[in-house]
Amino acid sequence: MSYFVTGATGFVGRFLVSKLLKRKGTIHVLVRKGSEKKLDAIAEKMDWDRSRIVVVTGDLAKPKLGLTAAQIKALNGKVLHFFHLAAIYDLSADAESQKIANVEGTRHAVQLATAIKAGCFHHTSSIAAAGLYPGVFREDMFDEAEGLSDPYFRTKHDSEGLVRKECKVPYRIYRPGAVVGHSQTGEIDKIDGPYYLFTLIKKMRQALPQWMPTLGIEGGRINIVPVDFVVDAMDHIAHKKGLDGHCFHLVDPNPQRIGEVLNIFCRAAHAPEMTMRLDARMLAVVPSAVRGAVLNLPPVKRFTSMLLKDLRLPPQTLKLITYPTRFDSRETERALKGSKIAVPDLESYAWRLWDFWERHLDPDLFVDRSLRGKVENKVVLITGGSSGIGRASALKVAEAGAKVIIVARGEEELTKTRDEILALGGKCWAYTCDLTDLASCDELVKKVLHDHKHVDVLVNNAGRSIRRSVEASYDRFHDYERTMQLNYFGCLRLIMGFLPGMTQRHKGHIINISSIGVLASSPRFSAYVASKAALDAFSRCAQAEFSGKNIAFTTVNMPLVKTPMIAPTKMYDSIPTLSPEEAADLVVKAIIERPSRVATRMGIFAATLNALVPKAYEVIMNTAFEMFPDSAAAKGDRKALRSEQPSSEQIAFAALMRGVHW
Repeated sequence: MSYFVTGATGFVGRFLVSKLLKRKGTIHVLVRKGSEKKLDAIAEKMDWDRSRIVVVTGDLAKPKLGLTAAQIKALNGKVLHFFHLAAIYDLSADAESQKIANVEGTRHAVQLATAIKAGCFHHTSSIAAAGLYPGVFREDMFDEAEGLSDPYFRTKHDSEGLVRKECKVPYRIYRPGAVVGHSQTGEIDKIDGPYYLFTLIKKMRQALPQWMPTLGIEGGRINIVPVDFVVDAMDHIAHKKGLDGHCFHLVDPNPQRIGEVLNIFCRAAHAPEMTMRLDARMLAVVPSAVRGAVLNLPPVKRFTSMLLKDLRLPPQTLKLITYPTRFDSRETERALKGSKIAVPDLESYAWRLWDFWERHLDPDLFVDRSLRGKVENKVVLITGGSSGIGRASALKVAEAGAKVIIVARGEEELTKTRDEILALGGKCWAYTCDLTDLASCDELVKKVLHDHKHVDVLVNNAGRSIRRSVEASYDRFHDYERTMQLNYFGCLRLIMGFLPGMTQRHKGHIINISSIGVLASSPRFSAYVASKAALDAFSRCAQAEFSGKNIAFTTVNMPLVKTPMIAPTKMYDSIPTLSPEEAADLVVKAIIERPSRVATRMGIFAATLNALVPKAYEVIMNTAFEMFPDSAAAKGDRKALRSEQPSSEQIAFAALMRGVHW
């Protein structure tokens, strides 16, 4: 007995070959030129007996699969079972490639099977051949298929039609459901079908506790079958006599709706389940013309595209949410009777599918999350780079291979930091600039663009902080002018200077070092917080304008950091603070992830509390205001400055609300 298998290097094909090797006979496998190493790797992994595997070099796109006359003569009359599995099983593939592989590939396989007088042609079709048929699709139905506009559905239907019309040797057709990993190992080779839902489930697990009930969707039934069931059934039916000309649905006779499938995988992933599910079919009451008009609105299309991209869902999968077809499998059940081959319950092996995906196929595993991957050989400009957060950030990005530009007003400290980076093997350039002087800012932009052509990442770190109550500032309006000049106008001038180049190159990242005080509305910091809040507001507005140009704006709401800027307030010596290196880690996170905001949990909690119960939050802030008076430095009392010490109550309160400015 001899076999011929196309698609042996594919997922189902490799398991089928392993199954056939348990029987007697030689197995000829079609391999595209250049894929021999792939076959060798699969053979080694699957522990195939290579002495029984004969490699046949060919091409799906060529008549008779590209075999020569000599090859055809050598196979003539020797192949009892010809298994055709080679195809594109991908909803997101383009129409032309699917037509070549699925339709023309099947035509050429049928030609070869006829030419070598194969005993039986076994065609692996798909339940997609039924299209979007509304109701129960039987195994003896074919022409009744509806809704074949999708290229995958159309090519699977047409390829099966070719077998029925043009195959001159006996044939059998198999229509598997959505094939997932092995029920015993979870092994799968790519993300497809139900696996598209896994990113959504993972995001739910990251955002919410497992016990929290959530709102989900309900829709059609998803027919899921593990690969081991598919190959066991194909192997058994292929070798059973008297079944030529029949079609077999290799499906779950009791498929579950999409909502329950999601919950099964949620349980496997320890993610919150969708307790309340809205049936997507309710949208059917809305006229199709109205639905189409709404969905084609530019903002709706943009938002949908962004959401699908974030969840890594191909747009083609949306139509399957309300999948209307169920499949009768009585012919298959009759053929498998007594064999003990049956579809296992999804709940019994879902955890294995999830575990394998999470360990081997989760797209996040292949994302370069290293700082080097983001900044190597890129120009990163950091203001306030001579000390504190700026210096620590410059050292980290320089170590990762960036071309670092540090900017500060003091030349001595700036040169010292530059020399330190150069001594460590980094690339660094230093520019002195008074960021409170807009003309100096313009000159800096001009020099940097002349010397480096562009800036990839701009970190607006330089800032001025003033801790003084409003009451103590009646005659100090210049406090507000000074903070706005550096914290807002200086930063804005640099952004405006480097944005045109980023826009032209369609890439760039602007990081603004803000303060937790913007989220917490810290008393005594009205001048400082107002200037930082202005930059935050600008960033949010600009982010909406430049999102489509691949330019990101990130605000880092930095908690209290031990830097020279807070040195005048002696009370901070006894309060928990971040080190500059720890603060630089937040800047690194902003560079790698490019989020809209980087903030501590305390900052987010304070902003949320203020939004939900503003009056209660006002009382808390007023308590803090009364507990932490103006410092001696703010009052200008140099004598008291030397003896200023925090009370135990102040230390305890500051420790409780760690990182907030008081």
